Amino acid sequence: MSELHVSTMGAGDPVVLLHSGGMSSRQWRKIAERLAPSHHVITPDFLGSGESPPHAEPFDHVQDVEAVERVIDRVGAVHLVGHSYGGLVALTVARRRPSTIRSLAVYDPVAFELVREANDVEALADLDRAARDPIFTDDTRGGGEAWYRAFVEFWNGKGAWDALPADRRASFLRVGAKVYLEVRSLMRDATRAEAYRAITAPTLLMHGARSPIVAHRIVAILGRAIARSKVRAIEGAGHMGPITHGDVVGSAIAEHLAANG
Repeated sequence: MSELHVSTMGAGDPVVLLHSGGMSSRQWRKIAERLAPSHHVITPDFLGSGESPPHAEPFDHVQDVEAVERVIDRVGAVHLVGHSYGGLVALTVARRRPSTIRSLAVYDPVAFELVREANDVEALADLDRAARDPIFTDDTRGGGEAWYRAFVEFWNGKGAWDALPADRRASFLRVGAKVYLEVRSLMRDATRAEAYRAITAPTLLMHGARSPIVAHRIVAILGRAIARSKVRAIEGAGHMGPITHGDVVGSAIAEHLAANG
């Protein structure tokens, strides 16, 4: 049973920040520094990311879910924040362990089953942009440069991969195989809207105003399913809003924690 590498800073009520696929806990550095004066900030690296050990084979995203649950078990009730893949993990923890979550905040969580269940034609057409490209399900190329170009451009637009600095592309490719397995696993996730009604914590559901339409629709569906939730669009931001618009996203998270301390 692998344990996640965890970084911490600050003191106060614990808040756990879960990074997006292909990143590490370092993506939260600026927001963590903002929260540290009032909170004990805990930033895990998912399995196979950052300084955490490799995942087990075969991989399912529940491995990361269970590893995060073990982190929470050592701390007690926490505020929980997640972005993209980390947002799906956060939602899963919150519905499985509602009594351990004091508040929840997620940005563009990748709960794709919700739009399939709703038969949201526009959102499904958006997802089909990826499904039409055979590289997305090609085990031999998954996680490689061609796959990553398609993945990054789905979320961030044409040319986004090539626009990244060379060291950033290299960093992504080092964990590409794990990210491919994350995507393959979450595409099999069949969690329906009714399951998210188990989340009892006050919840902030964020999406980038410029994120793909499927992200908008997932957040809207979650907003109807989770009783104590509010939805916020981050103006001018895309899928990587917690990094590109960290001041605005950090402020939204800080306000949510302060209101639900």
